[in-house]
Amino acid sequence: MESYLLDWANLLLRWVHVITAIAWVGSSFYFVFLDSSLTVPADDKLRAEGATGELWAVHGGGFYHPVKYAVAPPRLPEKLHWFFWESYSTWMSGFALFTVTYLWNAGTYLVDKSLMDWSPATAVAVALAFLVVFWLLYDAICRVFTGRRNGEAVVGLLVLALVCVAAWLACHWFAGRAAFLLVGAMIATSMSASVFFVIIPGQKKVVQAIAAGQPVDPIHGQRGKQRSVHNTYFTLPVLFAMLSNHYGFLYGHPRNWLVLIVMMFAGAAIRQFFVLRHGWKLGRNRHPAGYALAGVAVIVATLAWLAPQATGTARLAAGQADYASVQKVLEQRCYLCHGQQVQMKNVRLDSPQALKQHAQAVYQQAVVAKTMPLNNATHITEDERGLIGRWFVAGARVD
Repeated sequence: MESYLLDWANLLLRWVHVITAIAWVGSSFYFVFLDSSLTVPADDKLRAEGATGELWAVHGGGFYHPVKYAVAPPRLPEKLHWFFWESYSTWMSGFALFTVTYLWNAGTYLVDKSLMDWSPATAVAVALAFLVVFWLLYDAICRVFTGRRNGEAVVGLLVLALVCVAAWLACHWFAGRAAFLLVGAMIATSMSASVFFVIIPGQKKVVQAIAAGQPVDPIHGQRGKQRSVHNTYFTLPVLFAMLSNHYGFLYGHPRNWLVLIVMMFAGAAIRQFFVLRHGWKLGRNRHPAGYALAGVAVIVATLAWLAPQATGTARLAAGQADYASVQKVLEQRCYLCHGQQVQMKNVRLDSPQALKQHAQAVYQQAVVAKTMPLNNATHITEDERGLIGRWFVAGARVD
């Protein structure tokens, strides 16, 4: 019953998380587009009021005319919409999903004893520390170096180095699948923390100053803008890290930390293309196609790097393996999760017909990607993987 209820919790939390993430990412992308597409207001009255940009747009049969005040509007409207629940609800649903899936079963999903032989409680504590420590270091970098000479460049390089170190540590301390997700959750936590600790408090101070008739300190807008820009570049790397746990050939690679870093870099480069494209359309910068090409080139190079080696298949075909031999391996290594008592992911392997049905998946997960058994909890050997491979290459016969 516990497994059944956890599956339902996983499904519902995943559903909520995707919905709220769409809302947050969508609003983030929209405001980056809006900022990059604003032009100087044509109306003298708007400029006199302090408006710094405007945009005319058409959508859904209507015309829209958003206007931006870089510091403060001449007066506060009666109704002011705050963009923060998209961020908070995304983080809360994501953390709940992370808890149900990984922290609740830390011994299975977080711990890989071939990397770190620590207790589930220790693994949970270190995983949570990743979320907190990364945010503290990221926030400190932004506060210390922003405003200095070449400050933004220094901040960018230091944050990049921080992400690389975190990715290396996560992949050397945790099971690969959990490590990728943890790095994504770590960055996403900082994104939401920026909203909670920097952007929204700064906006509230601006509103309070306007309401009190006091001058507005522009630093709050500058800090909020900086964190919002960082968040938009974090978005595609985070999405990749979150989705990658479905693909064992990524997190199961011996240099999985490098795979994660280069693919997140590709995502950030592609995002840069879309950010600068808005300015290019207004003649503000050169065409940013180079960023998109760089990102695609990194993805293609990674695809070629991770491609299965044909020589491995040829080597497998050199030997012979019958069903009886494979059955002994599966009984010892796989039936615990895919047998009569438990069928994880609705996969059962303890009969000839069931094994024949899932032969391709068994070969892919146990031999090619080597992601099953999960974290090699049942200690399958390379010789046993080779035995399964030879059986599959020979035709996966079960008679």
